[in-house]
Amino acid sequence: MKPRDTRVKPGSRVSLADWHTDGDAFVGKDKAASMARLDDDRVRLEELQELLYAEGKHRLLVVLQAMDTAGKDSTIRHVFRGVDPLGVRVANFGVPSTHELRHDYLWRVHPHVPASGEIAIFNRSHYEDVLVPRVNGAIGHAECERRYRQINDFERMLSETGTTIRKFYLHISKDEQKKRLEARRDTPKKRWKFQPGDLAVRAQWDDYRAAYDALLSATSTRHAPWHVVPADDKLARNLIVSALLIEALEGLDMRYPEPVAGVAGTPII
Repeated sequence: MKPRDTRVKPGSRVSLADWHTDGDAFVGKDKAASMARLDDDRVRLEELQELLYAEGKHRLLVVLQAMDTAGKDSTIRHVFRGVDPLGVRVANFGVPSTHELRHDYLWRVHPHVPASGEIAIFNRSHYEDVLVPRVNGAIGHAECERRYRQINDFERMLSETGTTIRKFYLHISKDEQKKRLEARRDTPKKRWKFQPGDLAVRAQWDDYRAAYDALLSATSTRHAPWHVVPADDKLARNLIVSALLIEALEGLDMRYPEPVAGVAGTPII
């Protein structure tokens, strides 16, 4: 299988039960070779990010969504390890503040989209507003449908004004989540991550999976596709995300800008 096989076809109906959470098809038996490939991808991504920044014309928005413990933070650390922090920003969208709730739900998102030459990474995103409120009963089916349409329009506007969008759902199994939550609970250096609320959300597993099925079906578009990335295997997850970002950036056909006239041969005293 290839990384692009994780793409959700626009207009298709998604059931996450049909998508693999293991990464065997992407990593294979030679783990050392796969780790070396990831190192090569980091170097290539660093080169492309520098080119993106230097040219200053294009923008890349990376959206990461997942159930708890699927590895959003870890993906950012491993995939973007070598890039220049000057050209990359990470935004996180948790529970809206009182001030944010006084505005429309997309108000807090727009200031964080990438500027020209930048990569912006959303570690959780505007999609939280069609997940948590839906699962907790704050909004109903009609409001969800309205928000899907509004989000598609928002992302279309970004795309039409120069932003390339890639969205990744990191797909973890319930059994693997249990193992990772137990590791957080039992490992002193990880225990700070464990919150009692994690168990309350885990108890709503089926409800969140249904909410993800619906949003992936409704919001994977040609201009902003979703990819369902197997996340039980961390190496496979990182390989797939890095390969798809490299493909997206290479597709922009970027060029370094021409130097200022007269620079060549200028004496340095």
